[in-house]
Amino acid sequence: MTTHPVDEVPPARQLAAFGLQHVLAMYAGAVAVPLIVGGAMQLPPADLAYLITADLLVCGIATLIQCIGFWRFGVRLPIMQGCTFAAVSPMVIIGTTGGGLPAIYGSVIVAGLAIMLLAPVFGKLLRFFPPLVTGTVILIIGISLLPVAGNWAAGGAGSEEFGEPKNLALAAFVLAVVVGVQRFAPVFLSRIAVLVGIVVGVAVAVPFGFTDFGGVADADWVGISTPFHFGAPTFEMSAIISMLVVALVCMTETTGDFIAVGEMTDRKVDGRSLSDGLRADGLSTVLGGVFNTFPYTAYAQNVGLVGMTRVRSRWVVAAAGGMLVLLGLLPKLGAVVAAIPAPVLGGAGLVMFGTVAASGLRTLAQVDFKGNNNLTVVAVSVAMGVLPVGVPTIYDEFPDWFQTVMHSGISAGCLTAIVLNLLFNHLPSKASIEVAAREEVA
Repeated sequence: MTTHPVDEVPPARQLAAFGLQHVLAMYAGAVAVPLIVGGAMQLPPADLAYLITADLLVCGIATLIQCIGFWRFGVRLPIMQGCTFAAVSPMVIIGTTGGGLPAIYGSVIVAGLAIMLLAPVFGKLLRFFPPLVTGTVILIIGISLLPVAGNWAAGGAGSEEFGEPKNLALAAFVLAVVVGVQRFAPVFLSRIAVLVGIVVGVAVAVPFGFTDFGGVADADWVGISTPFHFGAPTFEMSAIISMLVVALVCMTETTGDFIAVGEMTDRKVDGRSLSDGLRADGLSTVLGGVFNTFPYTAYAQNVGLVGMTRVRSRWVVAAAGGMLVLLGLLPKLGAVVAAIPAPVLGGAGLVMFGTVAASGLRTLAQVDFKGNNNLTVVAVSVAMGVLPVGVPTIYDEFPDWFQTVMHSGISAGCLTAIVLNLLFNHLPSKASIEVAAREEVA
């Protein structure tokens, strides 16, 4: 009996290289959440560093649970886990006005338990995700990630040299290396094109003064995250309600990511494996609340990497999870990775995120657009998904819960696609009602 590519274990050398590539692809996104939340709360540098190492440790554990799985936890696909950006705004509000970190962690624990309870319900909703919906969602995921790559390419949001031609030149150079390696290098090297691009980019960036590794010397060798480091969690109703909305957004986004990876790896996600994957998300989020970090979700950055490299083994991403655990326990290693300049990641990110969008188009190619309203479903859903990406302040005057759902282009587009698919393809149309009425008369 042949082993499915998802379950194959590559040789150790390939496992390490492919795994490192996944770590570098998601690292900047993973540490951004604790940096933004901690920065908004004006935490001292030592606490910020603690949040980052705790985050990396739980990212690794969450990825291992998701890829390897145990009992009814884990989708067992090459899925990388990281902190969700959907929770950033509510957590900043809770942290600065409503009880600080203990209130954030209380609401995160409750949200994680809610995700675990709701996982079987979401598993039953899979029939509402035909290729029309999943292709649209995957396309929106790719499009909504592209501005992230654009910000990196320009030097990183908030950088003093944002948009300097030298930053964009470095990003373009890395992009050219990635594409060149993928096109002309031997098979193994073409599969680690992103890793090669990042390594070459860093090698070029250092002599030109884009980065320095001074922070590495200051970092500790060992850092252990202890439960409830910032005090016992507190459970405040307003904080819990806003985090429950985030939980629903995360479940919707994660469902889209699972289906996307299922399409790319030829292992379709069924109701049971979707429930198992979401249950693992919930468990990881509870662990996040206990170990001083935040809610966890599947990372779309790495979905693009799976599609681009065509490396489908879940053990590759499990190896990446192991590396994240090490980075979380050894802050010095984390400081080395953190020194990679943003434009280098931007050049690689443009390829990866573009790949996600292109995968969505490939899924939509299976959809019949003749004599139906499917084009309208895609058109309106993509419009709703891109709106908050193109105009980030569009919903600023709305209530917080509405902003949490609609500020995420992924959840806004996904909800629109599901509702419109139900409206046009599941509810009886006027024509079918008329036909049924004629048959009754006859």
